[in-house]
Amino acid sequence: MRLGFHCSVGKGLKNTIDEAVALKCETIQIFSRSPRDWHRREFDEKELAEFKKSLNEKDIYPLVVHMLYLPNLASCDKKLYKKSVDVLIDELKRCKILGAQYLVIHPGRYSTGDFETGIKNIISAINFAFSKVPSGKNETMLLLENLAGGKTDIGWRFEELRRIIDNVKEKNRLGVCLDTCHLFAAGYEISKNGFDKTVKEFDKIVGLNYLKLLHLNDSKNILGSKIDRHTHIGDGHIGIEGFRAVVNHPKIKNLPGILETPRNNLTDDIKNIKKLRDLVK
Repeated sequence: MRLGFHCSVGKGLKNTIDEAVALKCETIQIFSRSPRDWHRREFDEKELAEFKKSLNEKDIYPLVVHMLYLPNLASCDKKLYKKSVDVLIDELKRCKILGAQYLVIHPGRYSTGDFETGIKNIISAINFAFSKVPSGKNETMLLLENLAGGKTDIGWRFEELRRIIDNVKEKNRLGVCLDTCHLFAAGYEISKNGFDKTVKEFDKIVGLNYLKLLHLNDSKNILGSKIDRHTHIGDGHIGIEGFRAVVNHPKIKNLPGILETPRNNLTDDIKNIKKLRDLVK
């Protein structure tokens, strides 16, 4: 399993590479802009060229981009929905410029609306975005990240992910990113004996051919809590044995894995990634 972290781009792409190297990343995830701001800056062409060159030289792949937090593709608010779809289109274009293999999105929350309208909005948004950003060589794949199961979350159950996939026209451009903390919070077991059952259930409902990436985070809260709270590897309710089951599962172990554990300091990050590497048989 190729392991890496979500790395900062706030101080420039060169700093992103320096951080990735310091953390011994084999893959990285980034935001292409501020995660809490609708505005964004254009890429500096020289900086971008150096970034791509460094990724290749340091053998860091795949490059994953995570969409910012503000959009909500399930929103029933017309103004927010339009802004969200516009950002999705723009992010797909920016991923092409970056040469990113994957763009991870949270499907959405229906908030003041209702589930049916919300999930139909997500499907419409993806189909529209794909129509505006034609596929081509070395296409960026859009990955649906499973959510923890909060009151209005869409995409926390495997059946909901499958329904979105079933209704997207260009299925070859769509995949899934499974977050271990979200999975556990949603009620799917991650343990020495239970994870295999979860993998088989995912395969039956969604299909392992759609699973492209893992987010590796322990959970502060208990199984089925529906609460999304990440913590350090082995410090939460998933525990070391749960992650041992994940990184060594024969159907999962060759996928890339991104850690999104709490960012306190470099030492904590190195400990987290070392714990996972030490678990690999």
